Amino acid sequence: MSRLDPLLAFLAAVAAIGSLLLPIGFNAQLPVVSWTNVAHLAYCAVVVGAVGVCRMRIPAWLSGIAALGGAVLVLSWLDQFDAAGDGFWLLLTSMWFMAWAFAQRLSTDPGAARKGVIGMLVPLAFGATILVAWEAGVRGGNVPLVIMPAPSVIWARIVANTAMLWADFQQTFLKAVLAGYILGNLAGLLIAIAVDRSPFLKRGLLPIGNFVSALPLVGIAPIMVMWFGFDWPSKAAVVVLMTFFPMLVNAVAGLNTSGAMERDLMRSYASGYWSTLFKLRLPAAAPFIFNALKINSTLALIGAIVAEFFGTPIVGMGFRISTAVGRMDIDLVWAEIAVSAVAGSVFYGVVALTERAVTFWHPSIRAGKT
Repeated sequence: MSRLDPLLAFLAAVAAIGSLLLPIGFNAQLPVVSWTNVAHLAYCAVVVGAVGVCRMRIPAWLSGIAALGGAVLVLSWLDQFDAAGDGFWLLLTSMWFMAWAFAQRLSTDPGAARKGVIGMLVPLAFGATILVAWEAGVRGGNVPLVIMPAPSVIWARIVANTAMLWADFQQTFLKAVLAGYILGNLAGLLIAIAVDRSPFLKRGLLPIGNFVSALPLVGIAPIMVMWFGFDWPSKAAVVVLMTFFPMLVNAVAGLNTSGAMERDLMRSYASGYWSTLFKLRLPAAAPFIFNALKINSTLALIGAIVAEFFGTPIVGMGFRISTAVGRMDIDLVWAEIAVSAVAGSVFYGVVALTERAVTFWHPSIRAGKT
């Protein structure tokens, strides 16, 4: 149990008590007695009572239930007032601390981390808490749409423009990102093997690769558009340039991780360079290669979207973002951002799961299973 747990429980109880003493919202039609008032009293009683009974060491299941109840209560209050009062923000703070305590208990429990479903509760709880705080902060604070739309507004825009968002996703991700990602990583890996084979290339090619990686994206993208046209191949070319160098550097470092004793053992078995490469050095370099693949999974999407700002057909995530900003259609901009964020996260997750399946022998993977 972490030393942070009692502090989080204490702060949640103090914020809950404060939310009872201060006004929740300001509205002439706000009812004096309603189910939300009763639920508010029940939530505060549960939090304060749990702190007292458990001596500020609330179990994970109880803090999770309290956080969920607080989130439902916070969201239900939003439709009942015109302006949020100090009590509302204290209630939101109390819910945040309870969710934090829930995630803290699970993340410090080794047994929970080894169980896939329970281990997934930590990022899910963290993400859900951020969404609730975002929704409550924007709507409770009457933040203008042009500054920050609420998640509910973004979701409504996604649902209303599914066909358009899918077409943009196909153009940017399924064409430019995947093509450039595969070509860039494959080229980086092959050049890394060539660099490992030739000392001349190691001294001559690596500095050039470093120079290319330092080129600004806003300068490369227009050139690629002039070379390869306005369609997705020019965006794929930008992605190739962005993903090539991380793979090259990581693969070269990975190929040098196998020790001299292992290489001597392979030579004693009359193993040549290519046999040693495929049976010893590439497997030893797999964690480094997958590290580059994970880095490039996000770089590729960023590069393709930014490249579309400089010329593209009337479809694509970058094109839609740039034109929507010009029309001050901010909720559409955030809808595209949400789709790209989900796509990038899923892409990264697929690469990470593949890494766990391929490098199951590595100590970092085996440590998470014991």
